[in-house]
Amino acid sequence: MDFTINFLNNIFWGYILIYGLLSVGIYFTVRLGFLQIRHFPEFIRTVIKSPGKDKGGISPFQALCTSLASRIGTGNLAGVAVAITLGGPGAIFWMWMVALVGMATAYAESTLAQLFKTRDASGQLRGGPAFYISKGLNAPWAGAIFSVSLILAFGLVFNAVQANSIAGAMEGAFGLPPMGVGVFIAILAGIVIFGGIRTIAKVSELVVPIMAGLYLLVALYVILVNITEVPHILSLIVKSAFGYEEALGGIAGAMLNGIKRGLFSNEAGMGSAPNIAAAATPNPHHPSSQGMVQGLGVFIDTILVCTATAIMILLSGVIESGSGLTGVPLTQEAMGVHIGAAGTYFIAIAIFFFAFTSIIGNYSYAENAVIFLKGGKVGILLLRVVALLMVIWGAYESVATVFNLADAAMGLMATINLVAICFLSGVVVKLTKDYFAQRKLTDSPVFDPNKFPEISDKIDLDIWGKDKK
Repeated sequence: MDFTINFLNNIFWGYILIYGLLSVGIYFTVRLGFLQIRHFPEFIRTVIKSPGKDKGGISPFQALCTSLASRIGTGNLAGVAVAITLGGPGAIFWMWMVALVGMATAYAESTLAQLFKTRDASGQLRGGPAFYISKGLNAPWAGAIFSVSLILAFGLVFNAVQANSIAGAMEGAFGLPPMGVGVFIAILAGIVIFGGIRTIAKVSELVVPIMAGLYLLVALYVILVNITEVPHILSLIVKSAFGYEEALGGIAGAMLNGIKRGLFSNEAGMGSAPNIAAAATPNPHHPSSQGMVQGLGVFIDTILVCTATAIMILLSGVIESGSGLTGVPLTQEAMGVHIGAAGTYFIAIAIFFFAFTSIIGNYSYAENAVIFLKGGKVGILLLRVVALLMVIWGAYESVATVFNLADAAMGLMATINLVAICFLSGVVVKLTKDYFAQRKLTDSPVFDPNKFPEISDKIDLDIWGKDKK
């Protein structure tokens, strides 16, 4: 069993996904005419507009915050440190590049999730890769495989991993027992997830901006205090990326580690964020608008939060000291250089909030998958109970073995998703052209199914057949 899982992980993460995710990002970037650069202001505008009128959905801002809840996790603290340790400062440049093209991938998958969304029995909007794979490609069997993989990876194992990170940070900083921390996290998460998608969205809308905002403010303070060193750090990142500065692993090491950590962090193309993107009521009432919201999520996760971590680490001089630290301990050590002993506690608290919101965000994706599999209320209840038990278990147990299984499951779901969005790329291009053609004439483009006869029998006309500006 272990041999099979390791073999699959080697295939998925050694070959298919590293090159596949990057290639698909470049493909959509070029085919959509560098949308994420040319229309970046529109990405912001679609987030700050007031919610649409459909009461079955959540607001675009709530959808952004919920996807960020999942995206911004321990990878933004530990993953960046690992990338620098293994690939040198140049790894950060390649994280930027993978985020830049990833914005186009995130736009494409979330636009499709919006287009093919539907309603569940309670009127809540639902959708995601499983839905557009099933409807758009007439492949419900592939949608089912995707859903099972997502539940295993995001709904169960990754939540155990996040709980393990919280417990380790709390024990290291405050001496709290892992089991007690695990039970506390499970109770707190239970209160949120038993409230359903709407409660998860409301909590994310409250916590994520505060959490990310405080972290970025601390980073800004560090940058201002060390402002004379910042140009040198930025120059070092760029030069190391191309081998002009001595770096661990050279240009190949910097590129490989930067791309890997960037992909893991922003999740563009993985098929996770589209699950919550579909639950939003977009404004303008057009699938492309929610695609842009999620494209902005990739920018915030990697270009802002990951860069903040990287600059604080590189300004601290901890790497040059030869401490041998990596992951969270390296980030804590760097923060300690900047703000003293409080740095250890600050990072522990940041990990708590980053990882906790990842737990509820990941759960929201898994719930969507249960709906696709027609699990009903019983299926959702079972998912909630098992997910919370995994949180407790993950807080005090090593999760290495099941993490390998989750990696394989995520590799499978991401591969299925990448194939699907490439097959449906023509629809994405047509939707994009339609949106911006209307945008020249109005502030609020509206999706008209009559312009898309090739898919009108595959989408929910009750949702899209009416003008809901």
